Amino acid sequence: MTRYDILTAVPTAFHRDGALDIEGSRAIFRFVADSGNEGAFVLGTTGEFPAVDAEEFAAIVDAALAELQGRMRVVVHVGRPSTFEAVRLTRIARELGAVEFAALTPYYLRATDDAIFDYYRAVSDAVGDGRLYVYIYPARSGNPVSPELLVRLAELPNVVGAKISELSLDDIAAYRAVVPADFDLYTGADRDLIAAVEVGAQGVVSGVSSVTPKPFRALADAGRAGDAAAIVAAQAAVDDVVALIGGDMARMKEAYRVLDVVDTHCRMAIAEPTAAERTAVAEVVAAHR
Repeated sequence: MTRYDILTAVPTAFHRDGALDIEGSRAIFRFVADSGNEGAFVLGTTGEFPAVDAEEFAAIVDAALAELQGRMRVVVHVGRPSTFEAVRLTRIARELGAVEFAALTPYYLRATDDAIFDYYRAVSDAVGDGRLYVYIYPARSGNPVSPELLVRLAELPNVVGAKISELSLDDIAAYRAVVPADFDLYTGADRDLIAAVEVGAQGVVSGVSSVTPKPFRALADAGRAGDAAAIVAAQAAVDDVVALIGGDMARMKEAYRVLDVVDTHCRMAIAEPTAAERTAVAEVVAAHR
């Protein structure tokens, strides 16, 4: 059966001064839990993971599992520039009860294919009997993953899929052509659920669905039903939301204020929305809530 999974990439809540707002994060997790989406992707790019230390990581993962586990899948992102840190975070999350993990390739410094393979082999060992996704995002990490390397990684124990960000549909199709049939592929492009599934993906990891899940659910349901007219209508709604909010975490957090979920801010150096942008966010949220 063709899948149209939506894994919601969840923002992390911070106070205006940058301090971690764990109760605000719990409020976001509860909102996401009510979305009807298949899973949550915690502490990824949308969760501002580079700005979170190990102690905060543990607190956020603990809160995510408490609020989400049993209601949807919880994929915890553990990727770091070093194998040492990625393994350490994996062990922390596993001890807290996480069973699904994702790891961005090593980043900042360029790495060879063999070094990337060794990194994932170590993380796979730390995952134990859990499930691990390769997170491919060369625009941010600086380290590409060729189809040939992904085939090698797919042979590691517990490596069950990949999240693919800012690559083309042709790239997804190239991965699909060489990995095993039961190896899951997820696009990181919010608006590409239908298009990505058509080239062999199983779903999308979407940050925008964290604040406006309704059009994304409608699109997934239309895809499963094979309803062409409903797909066109739902895709237009998704495109409307993505065009305004996109991958902008500050605008997502403005949406949470509009929705009265939590008054939250970004820790990373992300510009706050202008007055006109805040008005636009309020309008698009009202239209698609």
